[in-house]
Formats: sequence, C-alpha cells, structure tokens
Amino acid sequence: MSSTVVLQQMGVITILVAIGVLLYKRNVVDGTVSQKLSAIVLDICNPAMILASIQSGNITATHGDLITALILGAAFYIGLVLLGFLFPILVRAKKDDRRFYNLMIVYTNIGFIGIPVARAILPENAILYVIVCNVMYSLLFYTHGIVLLSGGKEKMSIGKIFSPGTVMAVLSLVLFWFDVHLPPILANSIGYVGNATVFLSMTLLGVNIARMQIMKGVKNPRIWAYIVIRMILLPIAMFFILNALGFNRITVLSLCLMAAMPVGNLPMIQAEKTGEDTELLSSGIAISTVVSILTITVLMSAFTM
Repeated sequence: MSSTVVLQQMGVITILVAIGVLLYKRNVVDGTVSQKLSAIVLDICNPAMILASIQSGNITATHGDLITALILGAAFYIGLVLLGFLFPILVRAKKDDRRFYNLMIVYTNIGFIGIPVARAILPENAILYVIVCNVMYSLLFYTHGIVLLSGGKEKMSIGKIFSPGTVMAVLSLVLFWFDVHLPPILANSIGYVGNATVFLSMTLLGVNIARMQIMKGVKNPRIWAYIVIRMILLPIAMFFILNALGFNRITVLSLCLMAAMPVGNLPMIQAEKTGEDTELLSSGIAISTVVSILTITVLMSAFTM
C-alpha cells in the first residue's frame, strides 16, 4: 500500500472522529449512549469484523505466517513488559504513578482503534497479526495487568480473559488454521455486522476525545515523553529491526502499527472499578489519542514509501 493511500485512509478516519466530536457537542451522543455503543463495538462489531476478515477469502497467509505472528506477538509483549518496568524509572515518575505509566506502556488501544485502522490501511493478511496481538493483550491484562494495577493485592482474573472479542479472535485463528468456511448466510450476516465497526469505533473515539479534559495533562512532560518513546521511537526501532531480520512487508507494517497505538481504555476502566485516581490515565488516553492521528499517519506513510 502506498503512502498516498495511507494518507487518504487516515484522512477518512480523521473525518469520522470529527463527526463523533460534533455529535457530542450537539448532545446527540452523551456519556451513557457512548458507553452502550462502545460495548456493542467491543463485544459484537469488532469480533464480527475479525471473523469476517478471516472468512473473506482474501487472506493468502499460510500456517507459517500464523506461527510467525504468534512468536513475534509474544516477543512484542515481552518487550513491552520490560519497557513498562523501565520507562517510569527513566522519566523519574513519582512512586505512586509508576504502575500507571507501566500500564500505559503495555496496554495500548489495539482493539478499539487498532483493529479498524489496520482494516482500513493495511493489506488483508495483516489481520492475522492484529488478532494475535489482541489475544496476547487479553491474556496479559487479566493476569499481569490486574496484579500490577492493584500493587499485588488483587488476584489474576482468568475468567475475564474469555471476553467475546478474545473468544472470537481465537475462533477465527482456529477456523483459519483448519481452513473452515462458514455457510454463506452466516458469513454474510457477520460481514454486515463487522462493516459497522470502523464508523462506530472512530465516531465513538471522537466522542471520547470531546468528553475528556485534555488540557489537564498537556503540561505533564512525562506524557509527552511517553508519546515520543512509546508511540514514535518504538515503532521506528521495530521497523528497522524487523526489516533487518528479513521479515516481509506485511509483518513489519502490522507490528509497527500495533506499536504506534495510543494509551488504551481498559487500565482506566479497571482503575475506576477499584477506586483508584484515574486522572493520569485519563490524561494519557486523551492526549495520546489526539496525537496518534498525526503520528500514525506520518509513521505509516513513511513506512510505506
């Protein structure tokens, strides 16, 4: 895919995000509606798009590609866990804030933003890497993430790993491995549901941006350090490393896109449930999400030149 196509697709995404901002400003979508629609996107539309992509017949990846995706996905998250430990020390974060910066490093928005963006700007085969990263994310958050956020007080939540998105992602990989195709009536229905993902997720992203108080975190230099290190330097480093190791273009672009995602919502949602102060996480989500529209566009355009 050329840099021109990436620019065009990211331009479309920017317009959809702007629609969400407008809908919120005009009180068409409020916090309650946004929360309910987000559940529909995460539990129904996103999973449907994953399965529809696998069932489309346009994927030419092999079993070897899936194995490569699993190995690289595991290596990617092992690296993020290590970086998550080092980053708060590097930026000299306050002791009470270190676990939040750690979570921000590891748990980015690869589901709500990553899946539709990858679907919009990358070739069909890229969905394998996106699915694998989402499965790794779920496995890690409800084990490592829960324990980290609670300071070791809360136990791993194995049952929550099996969310609709994770189950559908695993099912999609199984169907791909065994080359199983669903009946047309079922495949077409799933396709129609999945087609709503990009519009709904990007519009809701705009709503969330409009709701958050971005200016609170703008003066925090550590958030900007996060953006530079996690969202810019890490994808660039991965681009050169993966190319040097001889991986194909789709592999490189897929993982670099996943590395360029902004802070995810799940750590903040979990922190709110346990009564934690979520101001830092909220600021990180808001600022990194707004900036990501520019950084993802620039990086992916450069990578595809």
